Amino acid sequence: MNEQQIASIVEQVIKGMAAKGATPKASGKYKGVFSTMEEALEAAKTAYKLFRGYSLEQRENMITKIREKIMAEAETMAKMGVEETGMGRVTDKIIKHTLVAEKTPGTEDLQPRAYSGDTGLTLVEMAPFGLIGSITPTTNPSETVLCNSIGMLAGGNCVVFNPHPRAINTSNYAVDLINRAVLEAGGPENVVVSVTKPTLKTADAMIKCPDIKLLVATGGPGVVKTLLSSGKKAIGAGAGNPPVIVDETADIRKAAKDIVAGASFDNNLPCIAEKECFAVASIKDELIHYMTQSGAYLLTKQSDIDKLVKVALTEEECKQGEGCSDRPKRKLMLNKDWVGKDANLFLEAIGITDAPKDTRLIICETTEDHPFVSEELMMPILPIVSVKDVDEAIRLGVKYEHGNRHSAHMHSKNIDNLTKFAREVETTIFVKNAPSYAGIGAGGEGHTTFTIAGPTGEGITSARSFTRQRRCVLVDGFRII
Repeated sequence: MNEQQIASIVEQVIKGMAAKGATPKASGKYKGVFSTMEEALEAAKTAYKLFRGYSLEQRENMITKIREKIMAEAETMAKMGVEETGMGRVTDKIIKHTLVAEKTPGTEDLQPRAYSGDTGLTLVEMAPFGLIGSITPTTNPSETVLCNSIGMLAGGNCVVFNPHPRAINTSNYAVDLINRAVLEAGGPENVVVSVTKPTLKTADAMIKCPDIKLLVATGGPGVVKTLLSSGKKAIGAGAGNPPVIVDETADIRKAAKDIVAGASFDNNLPCIAEKECFAVASIKDELIHYMTQSGAYLLTKQSDIDKLVKVALTEEECKQGEGCSDRPKRKLMLNKDWVGKDANLFLEAIGITDAPKDTRLIICETTEDHPFVSEELMMPILPIVSVKDVDEAIRLGVKYEHGNRHSAHMHSKNIDNLTKFAREVETTIFVKNAPSYAGIGAGGEGHTTFTIAGPTGEGITSARSFTRQRRCVLVDGFRII
């Protein structure tokens, strides 16, 4: 995605059928947002009884209206997200919303299959689960609600959201947008619902509700583990720590520009973004040179790198199961107050005030055992580790991806090297010779999603992911040959 395309994207930027008195009234200024989870669940349950009677064409008409509203209100939601969470960049969030509107699959994703033979005809169709419970993150609050809603509604479901508490307003604005669009397209009210104050308690009520047939979590390993322990069908999008490798055969100038673009996009909030770089020693200096020409600021003093560690990470007591021994000790942990902040704020915090104002990414050379390499920072900070050859780069890339099998990236013109890394790292997304965001359709082929279900295997989720297969068998009929 070049600068002209980004600028172009930035510039772009029904009455209910429910029985009278049967549905709880939404509270506050947003449609579909209720004071309690119990009210939200009841409203969604009522909505589903009506929504299941709508045709595929009617569903698609609703989704078309949703897409229109996302495009019209992308800038509003982008600004809300940055203001409420203090994370990310408005221009990049506009691009994310545009991506959701344009490249999230709708009902076209639900292609049936048919088998015919001597004994008749069998038809397999994709049917809704019914009510879906969805937990959404603070990093992509409105984007995840919108993307999930399009896919889930396309599949014929209604949705109950429990948004991240630090992104309530932005998430619930997206819930309101969905309901406004559906009503305008002639659909029922409350096809997606949420609560005014999401908590662990409201999430628990949603998870345990017998009417919720499918659970979807987009977040860290803790929330995914909770859903997988629920006894229900669950789709989990967990954490990642994507490495990027640059070997000696790569187009170094292009690789540098792509890595800066990907690692700095929305201040490195996307879980697919490049988090650590392994560069073959013979091209490492050239790569760094071109990165500094593409919006990166290089820290050359070890003292500055040490100061940056103290800003980005905090020391906390290591709990059992966090990779420590049985004896209590301290461990460096992510400083959540700095997640998604602008690069210049980090530089100012460590006393560097003369950096260019358009700096998008901070880079520094480290050893492989540095905490910047092992921790998923979600900050515009990229450690660069020099390696002797591509085999060492692949070994370290696999090691520091931590077995999440989420995303990995490589810049190379050697097909054998690309193939070897792809096979060994086994990630859901593998991007070759492009910025990381190409992996979700931004400048790359294929649809987009903000729920990348690596832990549970659905991968780049779409409408089809939120449906169940139903088989209809007719024996000795409709066989015409």
